[in-house]
Amino acid sequence: MRFATISLAVALGLAACGPADNPQSQAPAAAEATPPIYQERIDTGPNGEPLRIPAIKPAYLTERNQRQRVAYYGSEAPGTIVVDPYARVLYDVMEGGEAMRFGIAVGKEGTGFAGEANIKRKAKWPSWTPTANMVATQPELYEPVKAGLPGGLENPLGSRALYLYQGGRDTMYRIHGTMDPSSIGKATSAGCIRLFNQDIMDLFDETPLGTRVKVRTPAESAQMEGPLTETPDGYLLPAGPTPQPGTGQVSAAAPAPVAPAAPVRVAAAPAATAPAAVAQASPAPVTVTPLAAAQTSPAAVPVEPVAIAPTYVAPLPVAPVAPVAAAPMVSPVESAVSPRRGIVPAFRPSVIAVDGTSPVESAVKPRF
Repeated sequence: MRFATISLAVALGLAACGPADNPQSQAPAAAEATPPIYQERIDTGPNGEPLRIPAIKPAYLTERNQRQRVAYYGSEAPGTIVVDPYARVLYDVMEGGEAMRFGIAVGKEGTGFAGEANIKRKAKWPSWTPTANMVATQPELYEPVKAGLPGGLENPLGSRALYLYQGGRDTMYRIHGTMDPSSIGKATSAGCIRLFNQDIMDLFDETPLGTRVKVRTPAESAQMEGPLTETPDGYLLPAGPTPQPGTGQVSAAAPAPVAPAAPVRVAAAPAATAPAAVAQASPAPVTVTPLAAAQTSPAAVPVEPVAIAPTYVAPLPVAPVAPVAAAPMVSPVESAVSPRRGIVPAFRPSVIAVDGTSPVESAVKPRF
């Protein structure tokens, strides 16, 4: 009984000091909404006993947490596992510029290593032993279990573990399962790289010994994943532009091209009696037919084509004016041509004899 209590305390410590799900009593509220790969599974335990792995609650399956095939722009060869502890994702690189992406939880030890390593050991339902540093820094928690915990549902390494080595040296870096699925996608107080138990089981089966593993640095993570922001509930979301394919660099969007404005053509207003042509040359003088020739024809005075500048207005046509006949019983009157009004009778007195005795002066008044 005392051993079970210690096991639970260790599990809580590895689960970011939060309550862990009890796989025996807390089943997902809506199992039918859980994708098939995250449904409940029955596995064989370390001693040959059947172990029930609970389905993952839909609330934990955020977009970044769910396993999914994505485009991959890194330079790593297919078959490489790429761990990004700062973006909290793991990539299993595939052919054709793609990768299978997994959401991960990252403990303090998960950011203590960067570079390349190889998987030299694999274990199902692994046992777990706290490091000497963990025992030294938190003896009240880890001293009782410093000899290690056997594999099983209460083991913090979960259902499977992959061990990273550099040459023949154990890096103490692990990729493993978890007994606390609520921690996936978040930063935790302890541990390395943990996945949902269902994810690590499938990755375990597809990963041979000797597989190359690349663990990114903070700079590499920022270059390939772009800026991220943490939500109030502890998950990461993109906070800026998506990295440019092939480079990992983000770039501002190019401005949309602006089409040149079309030239505006202004049409000249037509004249009252005859349309005036619009030309691109300099304005030409207006030619008016002499009035004497126009007296025999009522036609409008012809106007030569005139170029109209933006502020130039074409003159109105000049129509001929018919001559005015003299009043009856009046002597002929000299006519003069007014340059503004046409033919106007001149004012000049005439003398007419009446009965041959009294001359009376008569005048012809102007008529307009």
